[in-house]
Amino acid sequence: MPIVVRIDVELAKRKMSVGEFAERVGLTPANVAVLKNGRAKAVRFSTLDAMCRVLECQPGDLLEWVEE
Repeated sequence: MPIVVRIDVELAKRKMSVGEFAERVGLTPANVAVLKNGRAKAVRFSTLDAMCRVLECQPGDLLEWVEE
């Protein structure tokens, strides 16, 4: 898939666990895993907003387009 999710990079920068991130964003750890592993087909803007708020980053820090 040409969209790569970089949640793991941002979590590592902040030394934040998936569990803490999931709780603060309002997702289950399983849903965070789906996002991190690139298996998600869509992301709601409200979820993206919450992720950026928690990680204090921009959407482009979490999502990257790469040519196949």
